[in-house]
Amino acid sequence: MEVYIEYALAENFCMDFCLLYAAKTVCKNRAGAGRIAASSAAGAIFAVLFPLMGLGGMAAAAVKAASGAILCLIAGRFGGIKPYLAFTALFMALTFALGGALIALFSLADISYSGSGGVILSSVPVGIPLFFALSAVCLARRAAQKFVRRNIKTSVVCRITVGGSSVSVPAFFDSGNRVYRFGSPVSVIPPECAQKLVDVSGIKTFVTVHTVAGCKKLPVFTADKVEIDYGKKVITLRGVALCVGSRSGGRTVLHPDLAEAEKC
Repeated sequence: MEVYIEYALAENFCMDFCLLYAAKTVCKNRAGAGRIAASSAAGAIFAVLFPLMGLGGMAAAAVKAASGAILCLIAGRFGGIKPYLAFTALFMALTFALGGALIALFSLADISYSGSGGVILSSVPVGIPLFFALSAVCLARRAAQKFVRRNIKTSVVCRITVGGSSVSVPAFFDSGNRVYRFGSPVSVIPPECAQKLVDVSGIKTFVTVHTVAGCKKLPVFTADKVEIDYGKKVITLRGVALCVGSRSGGRTVLHPDLAEAEKC
């Protein structure tokens, strides 16, 4: 199968970008699209040059593994070795899974493809449409977030209930809060307010929060009920995750996902 170098570069760039972006999203890495694009460009160039090296066997596998590790180092922002290793392991796993799925799909559909040198190129493009689909999803999500910020009141009053204790606190929705725990959004409550609800010193569960100063592990607990008063209406949410902030005297920082929640 004849392959043009421009096509190979574009296809590999798009595929690497999608895989790196997926790894970044799952790991909740703070890297921007620019770093991922730079890493994807390096990966595309490597994918085109790799078959020319004439490597095989263990040498080829070692070089490809090392290149993947370098791509992850370029793409992500890491505060230590563990986040980097987790990011890299996930990227490798996604790469192997996607490669195996594509080979199986091409074989079943009788689509011609080239798999020499560990690089898969088919007569039907995959990476390019996948890249544009990802771009469309990201743009739609950003537009939705802007719509929510414009149409949802950001400053509200919250009544938080845990067991038989309740506290009313001023709060606001922060679009910069991207903290999740097991897929659930986490809001931040001032320590003096949290002390009125739970024994903070006895909390054994923590969540990692990224700040300008670095990463912090903050204790997290679950509220039985959170009532968000918008003035004209009150939304009641149950099972809301709250982490205890390190600064006193502030307002509760609500996760932006809660602004889109329905009354339950």
